[in-house]
Order: sequence, then C-alpha cells, then structure tokens
Amino acid sequence: MNTHKTLLAALLVPLGATLAIVPAASAATPPAPSTASVSADAAAPAGPEEAAAAVFRSPEAALGRVAHPLRSTEPRGGLADLRPFGRMVGDARVVGLGEATHSSHEFFTVKHRILRYLVGEKGFRAFALEAPWSTGLRLDAYLLRGDGDLKQIMDEEFQGAYQWWNNAEYRDLLQWMRAYNVKHPKDPVHFVGDDGGFAGAELYDKVSAYAATARPELTPRLTELYRGLRPATDAETYVNDYLSKPMAERKELAERTGRAVDLFKRRPGTGAGADAHAWAVQHATAIHQMTTLYAFDWDDPEGISDALLYRDQIMAENVTWWQQRTGDKIVLAAHNSHIALRTYAPATYPKVQGEFLRERLGGGYLSVGLTFDQGSFNAFGPDGGAHRFTVGPAAPGTAEHTLDRVRYRDFMMDLRNAPAPARAWLATPRTVKNIGATYPGIADAPQIRLAQSHDVVIHLQRVEAAHMLK
Repeated sequence: MNTHKTLLAALLVPLGATLAIVPAASAATPPAPSTASVSADAAAPAGPEEAAAAVFRSPEAALGRVAHPLRSTEPRGGLADLRPFGRMVGDARVVGLGEATHSSHEFFTVKHRILRYLVGEKGFRAFALEAPWSTGLRLDAYLLRGDGDLKQIMDEEFQGAYQWWNNAEYRDLLQWMRAYNVKHPKDPVHFVGDDGGFAGAELYDKVSAYAATARPELTPRLTELYRGLRPATDAETYVNDYLSKPMAERKELAERTGRAVDLFKRRPGTGAGADAHAWAVQHATAIHQMTTLYAFDWDDPEGISDALLYRDQIMAENVTWWQQRTGDKIVLAAHNSHIALRTYAPATYPKVQGEFLRERLGGGYLSVGLTFDQGSFNAFGPDGGAHRFTVGPAAPGTAEHTLDRVRYRDFMMDLRNAPAPARAWLATPRTVKNIGATYPGIADAPQIRLAQSHDVVIHLQRVEAAHMLK
C-alpha cells in the first residue's frame, strides 16, 4: 500500500479507513436489538415498569424529555437558546465538539455559534482544532496582532490531509475571533493546533531563537540535530517528501528530535525565564511529535493502529498543556471519533483523544457528539480526489433514525440526565454515521453505545457540504 495515500486517508479518517478491520454493519442494516434489555422490559409486570418498556420501544418520547431545541445552526442572531447548553457545560474546562463528517457546513457553523456563546457567557478563551501545532501558532499570531493575511495563511497551512479546514465556515469563525480580539485586546481568544501532522518552519525558528538567547551553548548541537528538517517547501510537498524517506531514516530523525527535547529538559527554566523555557520545550516537543508520528510503519495495519493511538495521545497532551499552561478554557473541534469518551473501534483504535482528556481532566472534560439524519459532505473518493457526497435518511434501527423522531428538528440533550427508559436505549449498541476524510470507508457505520461515548449529543436533521475555498 502506498504510504502517502495511507497517511492521507488515515490522518483525518478517525477510525482509519485503511485499517484491516471487519466492516461494521451498514447504516442501511439495523443492528439486532439488545436481547437483555428487550427481554427485561417484556417480562416486566404491569404498571410503571410496563410503561417504561413501552417508552423503550418508542424511545424518542423519553429522549424528548431532555431535548432542548436549537433556534438556528447559523452563527448569527441571539444565543439565548444555548443557555441549556451552558448548564450542560457547567465547570468543564475543555469542551470537545465533534462532527459526523469532516466537511459539512452545519457542523462547522454550530461550532462557531457555540464558541461565541462560550466565549461570551462561560469565559472560554481558546479554540483548538486537529491541525498542526505550528499552524495554530501562525493563526494565533493573526488573531492577536493581525500578522499576515488570513487567506494566505489558510491556503498555506490547510493542505493535504488538512485541506478540509480551508473552507468559508472556518474563515468566518477566524474572522469573528479576530474582530473579538480587536475589541478585547487585553482578554483575547486564542487558536490552538493540537495535531502532529506537520511542523512548520516557525517552530524551528522559535526553538533556535530561544537557544541563541537563553542557552547559546546549545546552538551548535541543536543545529546538527535539526539538520535537514526545517521545511523549505509547502506543507503538502514537505510531508510527501518526508514519507518517501526510508523507514530507518525516519526513525533516526525521530531519535534526533527527541534528543533536542532532552537538551532543554536537562536544565529547567527558573524565575523570569521559566515561561519562555516551557514554551521552547513545547515547540521542540511538537517537532518531535511529527517525526515520531512518521516513524511508525504506515504500510502495516499494526503500525497504523499504533500511529493513530499515538496521534490521539499527543492531541490530548497538547490540549492539556495549553489549558494548564495558560488557564484558558478550550473549545476543542474534532471528529466524533476523536472527542468521544470511548473508542468507536477498540480492536484497531484502542484509545482516543477524549479518553485521554477524561483521564487527565476528569469532569473538566465534556464530550459533545454531533449527529445528523441526512445530507451532504465533502470527502476524498475512491479515486483519491475531493468530491461531494449525499446520503439519504437514516435507516430504521440506527441511532440517527430514532434521534430524528424526537419532537425537535435540531436539538441538544444531556445524556447524563436522561430518564431511565432513555438510558436503556442509549446504553444499547446502535449503528451511527461516522464519515471521515475518505468515503466510502469500512468504518463509516460502527455500532456504539451513545451513553458511553458522549456526555451530550447535538442532533441535526439535515446538513449540507461545506463551502471549500480551494
């Protein structure tokens, strides 16, 4: 299997369409009902238990008791309808907002709308995306000081596997963040890239500049360790060229970048220099994360599984680092399969970002899954090109089919507060739409227990493909 195509598919396909796993049940084929749950209800005596069984057979009524309508999916107008969502967030420091496709308009605009609400009403001050750490630094400089041209930055940073972020919806979100910072220069909102798929030239420059100022004796050694690594081409070309290197060379490069991190860690920063030292170590760590990610064998299913596990681990580590270093409360944007509390595919993807965040932050992390009944999205097709795809209404027996029968068109609900009959339905494995960067893929329709996967669900009746800028 071609390494470049494998990476392109896997890096933004949460469950890895390239993984050698048994296909989940098709969304058109409903899973068998939970025998234990149905039998228990059927055997219940007349009375409240029998009523509960009836609700289980028609769970949309029970789910409707905890559903709150969304007035709009667009980031305009009043936000009062999001007050119930604010109560669901509570004291969470990181809110993971998922998506069931990587390129649908409404998933992006709902995140934008929620970001506006959480910034204004709950004190959130950062937006994190599954994009490279260096991309985050570059966009953050634009948001804080207006450095650079937004279109140019997006064109240069959102390439290859990250091209789905180069859309009008995220452009609008970033423009709103910039406008907010112009009005609130002493209390700005930040952009964080938590991924390790690329390490831009600015990372090497920042690490080298710190060494030249604070640890000049390290400069010669650092120059040798980073030899040949600083990008001199566009991001997509750099990654393709990097992956064409022999495995032994990629492993050697990862060892070198690891030694660079160790150089700084041997003498921790103190006093006034502690903060600058911490940032330099993090920037060096981001470089090492990229080389380590590409040192796995992307042509081997086991190597891919190990790489995807590592990727979710570092994405969680980067979010946690930012939150603990800055104190910012963070809106985290990623696919449902990343922000979930439990992996959608335990056999091949043993642990995901949301699981790591729950371990580190406990109740300080909130997982919000976004689902949809029908609509369109952009994705890579079987030919490797970008295409627009459309899917029809969810089939009976799937999670979305039931969610779409709840009394509101678009709504949010706190699964933690669901009544008992609804909890029984939420605890039963159900097929869900799970569309990544490549379609169709063998992980498009896994069976999950919603109650174990997410704290909150936002369901949308229809979505349309995002508006790509390139």
